[in-house]
Amino acid sequence: MAVLVTGGAGYIGSHMVCALVDRAEEVVVLDNLSTGFAWAVSPGAELIEGDIGDIDLVCRIAGEHNIDAVIHFAGSIVVPESVTDPLGYYLNNTVKSRALMEACVKSGIPHFIFSSTAAVYGNPKVIPVFESNEQAPISPYGSSKLMTEWMLRDAAAAHDGFDYVALRYFNVAGADPKGRTGQSTPQATHLIKVACQTALGQRDHMQVFGRDYDTPDGTCIRDYIHVSDLVVAHVDALAYLRGGGKSDVFNCGYGTGYSVLDVIGAVERAFGAPFKVIDAPRRAGDPPAIVAGAERVRSVLGWMPRHDDLNGIVQSALDWERHLERRNDAA
Repeated sequence: MAVLVTGGAGYIGSHMVCALVDRAEEVVVLDNLSTGFAWAVSPGAELIEGDIGDIDLVCRIAGEHNIDAVIHFAGSIVVPESVTDPLGYYLNNTVKSRALMEACVKSGIPHFIFSSTAAVYGNPKVIPVFESNEQAPISPYGSSKLMTEWMLRDAAAAHDGFDYVALRYFNVAGADPKGRTGQSTPQATHLIKVACQTALGQRDHMQVFGRDYDTPDGTCIRDYIHVSDLVVAHVDALAYLRGGGKSDVFNCGYGTGYSVLDVIGAVERAFGAPFKVIDAPRRAGDPPAIVAGAERVRSVLGWMPRHDDLNGIVQSALDWERHLERRNDAA
């Protein structure tokens, strides 16, 4: 049996591949390399360059490799960009996910783990937000992911032998503690990566998008989860489904919120000096605060996070940026 990881050359996907290879799983990666990097894929996995919307290709991979599970990361992830390019996001995140599901059903692949998002909650009325709370996305990104959750729910109800877990990520950050992979997209919009790049002089400055939110310091509050802990949640979800667990949805976060200014302070401490930060208007699609109610992922999947520390998350991200600098200088 093998696991198919879509988007396995990207940030979270490449960490997932490392974790599966470490566990002696047979791993096949399907990635179109539009934002991912072939070098980020563990040499213990097979990389196939292609599109998740290609049903024939996915069916062929399933038959050749005896795939029993798909872990689906491929898609577009930038909230403000989704506001300006909604059709692109519905294509990449919804239409192509539907094609991937069809290929799974046709091929008899029983297990599907989906990379969803806290953006499905929109601007929650209560913090922390739990899986049972209202889903009311305020961006096409969040809507595209919620629609995929709905398709999974309906497909699982219609097709015996097809089950799924959807993991709603909060803000993913950090890098592999062994230094094998990290967030490598140069113009990524993740706050911690942007702050680390600014500290290292790769960016002249960084922006704080709004200081007038109804939060203690006026900046947005988010729940940051280390990428290594997140991939362990996927490993736990895979074991849960293989063990006969029922289809379900889980939040993935720590239940602790940090503001934008908290994060900037943590990066300045890790780097040892301040850097240039300027104010900018609010961005479309950004809720003031969102923090996970994440008890169910622990109680049902048995997930046990090991990196629940903002300073540690920031340090691993800064170490990875320094590694990338050396790699690029040597190229």
